[in-house]
Amino acid sequence: MRAHYDFGKMKGERNPYVTALKQPVTMRLDKATVAYFKALAAELGMPYQSLINLYLRDCALNHRRLELNWAP
Repeated sequence: MRAHYDFGKMKGERNPYVTALKQPVTMRLDKATVAYFKALAAELGMPYQSLINLYLRDCALNHRRLELNWAP
């Protein structure tokens, strides 16, 4: 095994599966919700968008449903 490898001459290749990994979505969230996730993400040391993604993925995997009770 060599002590040093020269990767300077290598041609870069993009990941062909990157488009299948995540889908860009535009969402309108209230300021308090974004502030909550930003503060929580700062505590955990991760980007807040990743935290929101993890939370929503957990909801989807566990089939959590929000119960809404509208006043008559």
